[in-house]
Order: sequence, then structure tokens, then C-alpha cells
Amino acid sequence: MKALVTGGAGFIGSHLVRRLLNEGNEVIVVDNFTLGTQERVDQFSNNPNYKFYKIDIDKTEEFCDALKNEQIDIVYHLAANSDIQKGGKNPSVDYGDTFMTTYSVLELMRRNNIKNLFFSSTSAIYGDEHGKLMTEDLGGLEPISYYGGAKYASEGFISSYTHMNDFNTMIFRFPNVIGPSLTHGVIFDFKKKLEKNPKELEILGDGTQTKPYVYVLDLIDAIMMMTKEIPSGINVYNIGVETATSVTTIADIVCEELGYKDVKYKYTGGNIGWKGDVPKFQFDLTKIHNAGWRASHTSDEAVRETVRHIK
Repeated sequence: MKALVTGGAGFIGSHLVRRLLNEGNEVIVVDNFTLGTQERVDQFSNNPNYKFYKIDIDKTEEFCDALKNEQIDIVYHLAANSDIQKGGKNPSVDYGDTFMTTYSVLELMRRNNIKNLFFSSTSAIYGDEHGKLMTEDLGGLEPISYYGGAKYASEGFISSYTHMNDFNTMIFRFPNVIGPSLTHGVIFDFKKKLEKNPKELEILGDGTQTKPYVYVLDLIDAIMMMTKEIPSGINVYNIGVETATSVTTIADIVCEELGYKDVKYKYTGGNIGWKGDVPKFQFDLTKIHNAGWRASHTSDEAVRETVRHIK
């Protein structure tokens, strides 16, 4: 099988590329290193089944022209702006890096008769459901961040392209994904703040924000299992864990694992960390569990393992 991985130099993408190569697949990676890094993909450069293109995916014609002669069997579309706070300051970031990259991928597939697509969506499309258990068929969605809106719009375009071109499409809606080679997010923010001031840690909000964190290698297991043979049409799954971790608990784990003692927590106040942040959510995971996948790490375990890796 020949797979195209967009965003393959990123955190999740590089783990997926490794697994695909280890299982004997040919892999093409496209990335522009906006968030991904050269170091992540250099490890694959000596593998004869690996090929890399440095392209801005949102430039549709350039992207499609570069890949028009590749006989691609499946596209794993992971390229997107994953820094929600960055996108919150500039909506064009999510328009270009999240939505337009999706449009380019769909055009590549349409023009070259590529039928199989995996798309990494997000819990952010649900908006703030105020503690409601979020099922895949929940209607009336109102994303509250530019990132969530761009992913929601992407899902809409994917649905229309799938039906117009007879694609086989698998959509995963991710929660917070963490693990080895993570480079941004609350864990890194805490680490950097503690390095500057080991006696005081600023925590955005009131620390009660509580979300499920899934371990990246568990996620890769799910992706590989569910894309071996994608059914026709649109197939949507929530992916995550049944447990969740508060921001204060993350601070406790970071301090404990990194050896910081007697740290005073300084909360900025309010129940959100930033505009567009969803303070609490929980997926209904019945559908993916019935399909045969279940995470092997709890949310707290995923946080602790991640901190140990960055240590």
C-alpha cells in the first residue's frame, strides 16, 4: 500500500509514518515545517519506502501538481494548525492551515481518483456542550474557536466530496493527544514556566478545566486498525479515554515527575484558560469500543508518561 501522510513531520504524523513504514507500506510525507520538524522525518530518510515533499499544502495547484504522478492508495490527512491559541489570535491561520489544506487534499483525491481518506478531526467541532456526553450524531454543533470552525467546515467539505466522488472516508474526532515527542501544550507550558521560576507556577483559569488526554501510541493503534479496510461513505468515530484530567492535576504530575517541590500555584481565574477554550467535555466512546478498540492508558497515565518522556 502507498500512503500519503500530510503533516507527517508533526507530532501525531511522525508516529503514524513510523508505524506505516514498520508494517511494510510505502509512505509519502508532505509538510512545510510550520509545526512539524525536520528532525522528526530525518529518521526515515534511509528507508527506501519513504519519500518527502516540502510543500505548502494550502497552495492547491502546487500541491496537486507535485503529487499527480504518485499512485496513492490512501491519504492520511493530519496537516492542520494544532495550536488553538495561535489560531485564536489570527483566524487566517486556521483558514489556511486547517481548512484550505483539507480542500487541497480533496482536490488531489478527486483529480487522481484516490478513494480512501483518513481525516483527523477534533472535539472542538462540538463547541461547549456544558457537560453533555458528546455522541457522533449530536446535532446543532456550534464550534467556539476558529480551529473548531475550520475542522467543522472541513468535515462538511469531506462529506460532500465523499458522496460526489464515492470516497471511503474515516473521520476520527480527537481529544487532547499527548505522548513521546510532544512539543507544545499545557505540559510544555508548565515545564517552561517552572524552569523560569521553580517556586511559583501560573495556571490559566481556575485549574478545574478537565479534559480527556489520549496517549498517542494508543491513537495510532486505533488509526491502523480502522483504516485497514475503510467502508464506503462517511464513517465518524470519537476517539479517547473514559477518564479525564484537570489542569491542577497536570500541574501536580509535572511538579512531582520533574522534582519541583513546594511550588505555589497562581491561578489567573475564570473557568477557561483562553477565549475559545472548552473547560470540560467528555466523549461517548460506545461506537469505537464496539468496533474493538479501547485505549490502554487512562488520561492520568497518559499525562504521567508524557512528562517522563520530556524529562
